Amino acid sequence: MAAKNIIHRFTFPQYPVRGEIVQLDTVLKDLCEGHGYPEPVKSLLGELMAMTSLLTATLKFEGHINVQVQGNGPVNFATVNGAHDQSLRGVARVVGEITERTLPAMLGEDALLIITLTPKQGERYQGVVKIEDNTLSAAIERYFTQSEQLPTRVWLHTNTETMQCGGMLLQILPGTGQADHGYEHTVTLADTLTAPELFELEVESILHRLYHEDDVQLYPPQAVRFFCGCSRERTAIALRSIDRDELREIIAEDGKLTLTCDYCLTQYHYDLVDVEALDAHNAPPQPQ
Repeated sequence: MAAKNIIHRFTFPQYPVRGEIVQLDTVLKDLCEGHGYPEPVKSLLGELMAMTSLLTATLKFEGHINVQVQGNGPVNFATVNGAHDQSLRGVARVVGEITERTLPAMLGEDALLIITLTPKQGERYQGVVKIEDNTLSAAIERYFTQSEQLPTRVWLHTNTETMQCGGMLLQILPGTGQADHGYEHTVTLADTLTAPELFELEVESILHRLYHEDDVQLYPPQAVRFFCGCSRERTAIALRSIDRDELREIIAEDGKLTLTCDYCLTQYHYDLVDVEALDAHNAPPQPQ
């Protein structure tokens, strides 16, 4: 079966409701490659990826969104970053043995869901909600209720055997009030969608299965990809903020200095010549 890695948006002409369906497979595999995550962590990252893609599709600006969970459990941090072009990257930090797959057991007490919006133009916004249930879906629904007063339902699924994840979002259109206007009808039907259907069916088939008695406007899909964005230049920028003597000492002891990207695990190596060139890069231009 060909890789999907796409997100679709749709609306209901007769209802003030918008929806999105995201289906990801190789993107999740690329994100987890080489990290050795336990199966429950892969599942968590899959749901975070699907959630981030769905939220990114609701953005009305160019910029980035960061969705993270943090707590005091064996998985004390997991995050996925997304951009308006649906490029995603993510990472998790495992600090203890995972004995239960439930969200509270993995994240611990007082776990938080933190969503940060960073537009290219405009102010940065951050929303925080406590994770009080065993699903990320419930937390994100609470986020929309508290921060935007928009009735929202989210469904998230991950299959770590096939490395597939996906999700569906339904939301009342902003500015149409809190009245039902068909929202509960669309939600009730969406509740019948199974994980295998989400992974295996084309979106057109999913929408026909759920809403064959309703009018649905389906918009062209958008590709979703794993993209880290790290580079040697970015690591060099980070190194310029560190005392040169400290860098020289590391190279004297280890023979070289190695920086590893947390997200894609790409390694960037620096020797003494490279470190000295950092200062040359920052030096003012010589007069002619």
